[in-house]
Amino acid sequence: MKRKLIAAAGMMTLTVSLAACGDDGSSGAGGGGSSDSITVWLMDGSAPEAWVSELNAAFEAEHGVTVNVETQQWNGIQDRVTTALSEDGTVDVLEIGNTQTVGYANTGGLADLGDLADEPWNEAMLSSGRVDDTLYAVPWYGANRVVIYDRSIWEEAGAEVPTTRDEWIEALEAIEANTDAEPIYLPGQSYYVLGGFIADEGGNFAVEDGDGWAGALDTPAGEAGMDFYAQLHSFSNSPTDNDEASPQQSTEVVPNGEVASWIGLGWEAAGAVAAIEEQGGEADFGYFPIPGKTADELGHVFLGGSNLAVSERAGNPELANEWLRMATSQEWAQRYVDANSGGVVPNRTDVTAEPEAGTFAEAMVRSADVGFLPPLTTGWANVETGPNPIKELMTKALNGEDYSGAAQEADAEITARINRE
Repeated sequence: MKRKLIAAAGMMTLTVSLAACGDDGSSGAGGGGSSDSITVWLMDGSAPEAWVSELNAAFEAEHGVTVNVETQQWNGIQDRVTTALSEDGTVDVLEIGNTQTVGYANTGGLADLGDLADEPWNEAMLSSGRVDDTLYAVPWYGANRVVIYDRSIWEEAGAEVPTTRDEWIEALEAIEANTDAEPIYLPGQSYYVLGGFIADEGGNFAVEDGDGWAGALDTPAGEAGMDFYAQLHSFSNSPTDNDEASPQQSTEVVPNGEVASWIGLGWEAAGAVAAIEEQGGEADFGYFPIPGKTADELGHVFLGGSNLAVSERAGNPELANEWLRMATSQEWAQRYVDANSGGVVPNRTDVTAEPEAGTFAEAMVRSADVGFLPPLTTGWANVETGPNPIKELMTKALNGEDYSGAAQEADAEITARINRE
């Protein structure tokens, strides 16, 4: 089928490379702040170069100091941050993934940011920066998944963009009946997608239990979420034991087959467009938020993103706090959203995102109010490291094993890991 190439603008969420300001951009630990400088760690691709340059120029003019930005890669970042936070003066301000913040806070590595608590933050995003009512990080940006679909295939099938789960299934049935395309590519182990369906039922992967946590998959919410995931997966040719990265759905699966729809992030959508174009093809993607059970509420989505924090061992804590305050202020937060073409979820309620109609960004921002986060506890990293019990449960359920029995096994493993510091 002929594909039409659309501009990737508005879809390139968080894919712009960040050139470091004030250093050579190399990854790794550098010198921390002093009386005339501060060091800021930002992740590769987190912010447009122009925004960082303008922010730092304004800060340097106001405070008479130098801001050294060091670009970090996500690969291996946890070890580098852990080391930096244990050393005096290595880093002053740093970007941290929202699911990682609690862990670093609990090690004593992050400074108390209580004086920023009363800003009009996005409440869902703010929760990842709090530990026992103490604020250790503030939101910077959020991003989430949407459904990406091939307009030409959907038009051929006579399928309409859905507003409910039932309409979503009807559209997939129409594609299955009227085209040769795979109605939806859905890996067997895309567990954050499953987490959204569980959140639709009021559940989560784990819940607080006394002074600890307990796995919560062997519950009506867990089973209902898995049941809907299995219903969607029945329209997919994907195996039951792979995730979205193996093979990479955006560059290895979608460009190499007739895939009518899939669930992905902004950088994945942009990657698919680029891969199709490299092969001499054309892409004509449309986007819609993951539908909810009714038209009144969209489906829940994992709200990924990053926070900004100040090291407890910052070389210049006062300037570090001032830089963080400026970077996340209404003025500079709005500039950040605008610089990303509205393609990020704003960190503040007084900041607006107005992405272009019909773009990935527009669909993503519409889902921001129903974002969910996994259990915010240090031990959550233990659940996601190594053989993931949630993924293993999904494969067993999709292969027809008894859900409750498999979920009990997963819950036992989650409980053991999540309570291990």
